[in-house]
Amino acid sequence: MSIKPLLDRVVLKVEEAEEKTKSGIILSSAAQEKPQFATVVAVGPGGIVDGNEVEMYVKVGDKVIASKYAGTEVKLDGEEFTIVRQSDILATVE
Repeated sequence: MSIKPLLDRVVLKVEEAEEKTKSGIILSSAAQEKPQFATVVAVGPGGIVDGNEVEMYVKVGDKVIASKYAGTEVKLDGEEFTIVRQSDILATVE
């Protein structure tokens, strides 16, 4: 099964949260921050969204930084993904 986003949606594979601080302290899952770095795994076609033409600027494989609490988390075939609007992506990482 695969996820095919619609309109200006982007499917992200979020990187794992840090389990240890730089000083070596192990964090419980409740203390871990939600990661903002992700890899784009699928991109919608763009089109007319809320009366405006949306051009897609990200592509599959891009490393991006997304808003911390944006999107919808889904689990498919044991893997976790986040579906966000392109406008929730803050930057690409090169």
